[in-house]
Amino acid sequence: MAESDPAAGPSLPAVHPDVVCRRMGDATVLVHLGTDRIHTLNRTGTRLFELLRAGADRREIHRQVREEYEIDPPELDRELDRLLAELHRIGVLVDSDD
Repeated sequence: MAESDPAAGPSLPAVHPDVVCRRMGDATVLVHLGTDRIHTLNRTGTRLFELLRAGADRREIHRQVREEYEIDPPELDRELDRLLAELHRIGVLVDSDD
């Protein structure tokens, strides 16, 4: 196993195994099969979620999103932290070691 890069920041949470998703245009619908709850992500949330599912670390998410959108780093940090906190709160994401 490769050693983690401390500059990449803390490890990001993983998608709960009971969550399925489907992209619909610019949005993504998330369904938690364990709770029967449905959540919708907008275009930006969809892109961040795609990168999380692909296993990107914080540095890679920043690089990708800044190439695709005009957003300054502090704003991107706030948006990413907000999305991570919300998805964790509703059970879509779990800590990587869970």
